[in-house]
Amino acid sequence: MIEFPNINPIALDLGLIKIRWYAIAYLAGILFSWALILKIISIKKINLNSEIISELISNIIIGIILGGRLGYILFYNIEYFLDNFIEIFKIWNGGMSFHGGLIGVIIAVIYTAKKYDAKLMLLADLVAISAPIGIFFGRLANFINGELYGRITNHYFGIIFPNGGNLPRHPSQLYEAFFEGFLLFLILLTLLQFKKVLEKNGLLCGLFISLYGIFRFFIEFVREPDAHIGLLYLNFTMGQLLCLPMLIIGIFFIINSYRRFF
Repeated sequence: MIEFPNINPIALDLGLIKIRWYAIAYLAGILFSWALILKIISIKKINLNSEIISELISNIIIGIILGGRLGYILFYNIEYFLDNFIEIFKIWNGGMSFHGGLIGVIIAVIYTAKKYDAKLMLLADLVAISAPIGIFFGRLANFINGELYGRITNHYFGIIFPNGGNLPRHPSQLYEAFFEGFLLFLILLTLLQFKKVLEKNGLLCGLFISLYGIFRFFIEFVREPDAHIGLLYLNFTMGQLLCLPMLIIGIFFIINSYRRFF
């Protein structure tokens, strides 16, 4: 059994202002993604200027926050928030959905592409390459917070989380950080080295969506289901059910990158 590191979720306490690792994770993911996209368009000589990218990142931030919050409310706890409406606005208490955030990002990319008459799927590919960076930092922050932990396990790498009872559990946040963050980033970055990959607009976006769906689907088998939801149809979790359409959509984008339906 591995001992939980028990890192203080508050990275910096300034009295009235408390900066949490979770906030730093969001900021780091955004800044690294921004820098990576600018580097890619410079190296690949893509006809996109910094103004478009700055607007894209700004819109994505809004999309992540609004989409992630609304997604959590609708997918995971709508009855609670209907009874406690004011809690919707207390984002600092936690409650963000990746799938909702993804929808928010998609809307942000579509809006930016239309505003600047840019290639939609090219922007989507650039965002897809950088997205695993934010996922990696976000899952590490989940681990530091001792939240979204896994199911009870007897394996030696089990961890007793402060809020997870007295039995060791899978550190599912670290599994997600590795597969959905590090490994997925490595796969997309490797493919980017091939000259014609970005010419297949939507290919990297499709791979990101489908591979994330696959990784998340299987990791959910060792992740503790939300207590107020539990297991649903065929003993799948809500996260697994939301990953199934991701696989279908991702495959469609991959096919579209070759066939060009739109």
